[in-house]
Amino acid sequence: MHKFPIAKDAFLYILALLAVSIIFYFIYIPVSIITTVLLVFVLYFFRNPYRKIPDGENLIVSPADGRVMSIQEIDEPAFLGSKAIKVSIFLSIFNVHINRSPIEGTVKYIKYRPGKFLPAFKSHASEINERNAVGVEGKRIKVLVHQITGLIARRIVCWVKPGDSLQKGERFGLIKFGSCTEIIVPTGIDIRVKPGDKVKGGKTVIGVIN
Repeated sequence: MHKFPIAKDAFLYILALLAVSIIFYFIYIPVSIITTVLLVFVLYFFRNPYRKIPDGENLIVSPADGRVMSIQEIDEPAFLGSKAIKVSIFLSIFNVHINRSPIEGTVKYIKYRPGKFLPAFKSHASEINERNAVGVEGKRIKVLVHQITGLIARRIVCWVKPGDSLQKGERFGLIKFGSCTEIIVPTGIDIRVKPGDKVKGGKTVIGVIN
């Protein structure tokens, strides 16, 4: 699913910037230079790299690239129905913004919530900002992923629906232009990251199922 090296959601931006760059090359070159720089940035931002997914049914991988902001215990009644551990990951505009499934399983829960656009690194942004929740049920556990907008990010993209099957590390969506992603797992999971760690979606092991 969505394995092209540039996310397809970028194609409209790419075509528009390319057209403007060509037109202004013959009218006013400085504008053409600016739009060409923007075009290069869009190509970079929407990159969709191949990742080798770690083997092992007991491994839970990161749903996004970025830096771990916090790890905390919470109550999660909506999907897990119990106490849980939330790992918050901040994505800068320079990170890959593709979201990936932390485990192999079936999409059982999707809930979009409108909200504000506070900076994603703010501790309370998760509770206030626009958010999309994707719940995946595997053979042994359930995992919930929150796609959260930020100050610059203004659109959440989700490619899956309830009933869809996902492989571990499979792409399921993206957030445009800077954001935060949260992974929520049951308590008892052996968390293998700490605040400040840099992680890569589909590659970094977030936790191990005991």
